[in-house]
Amino acid sequence: MRLIFMGTPDFSVPVLDALVAAGHEVACVYCQPPRPAGRGKKERPTPVHARAQALGLPVRHPVSLKSDAAQAEFAALNADVAVVVAYGLILPQAVLDAPAKGCLNIHASLLPRWRGAAPIHRAILAGDAETGVCIMQMDAGLDTGPVLLRRETPIDPLETTADLHDRLSDLGARAIVDALATLDTLRPAPQPEAGVTYAKKIDKAEAKIDWSRPAAVVDRQIRGLSPFPGAWTEVAGERIKLMRSKLAQGDAPAGTVLSGFTIACGDGAVDVLSAQREGKRAMDASDILRGLTLPERL
Repeated sequence: MRLIFMGTPDFSVPVLDALVAAGHEVACVYCQPPRPAGRGKKERPTPVHARAQALGLPVRHPVSLKSDAAQAEFAALNADVAVVVAYGLILPQAVLDAPAKGCLNIHASLLPRWRGAAPIHRAILAGDAETGVCIMQMDAGLDTGPVLLRRETPIDPLETTADLHDRLSDLGARAIVDALATLDTLRPAPQPEAGVTYAKKIDKAEAKIDWSRPAAVVDRQIRGLSPFPGAWTEVAGERIKLMRSKLAQGDAPAGTVLSGFTIACGDGAVDVLSAQREGKRAMDASDILRGLTLPERL
């Protein structure tokens, strides 16, 4: 098919690669504009922009798609389908209507659960046993369109958002290739009204650990906020990000350091497997404890 691809972050890159490998003609790639990054604050292209350039594909990065000119340029591409994954801009109705077979979105949850901005984080934070990806026919609502295809996967009890992010990106890439190959036979299934939840954007205020909460909640907070923004605790005035964890046995006042980096919670305990000091890289708990002395109680 002749496609328009619309995506911006790392999550979207495997999807673009899969579409090219499947032999589809990518008429144009749309992504967010380059933004200042690094110490010199030089403008840096987004991951999708960089990958599209490496593949020799034309790239556009409009600030908005609301103008008549932007919409006319989009329509002039005469695409069969637009594939959208973590693009970052709301698509006006004129854009949604332009491709002959519409716009298909790859959403990283089992809709209608976790519509919105942070479905991967929220699935782990909530303790969901499974998640997946949906290929959705886009409409004007927020992730409300009918679902053409869904793929489920269990969430491992040790999995972080970073781990699940990469798995769902690959799963979405395979799913959209399958969906395009059978598009004329797929039947859109309206999303049920029951079970709708919204994955609101992660707030940094959610990252401070309260050891008086149950261990299961603290463990999900650590894994669900890893790597960004990173759940944290304070040690001798230094903010330590906790990157990986698992549930452990323990019965002591909340915040008590039981042994190594195993911390008692309001109910049970959490064993911190990986952590990151300020200005340092993430390290295994055993390595970080060689230079960091934990108090008796956090």
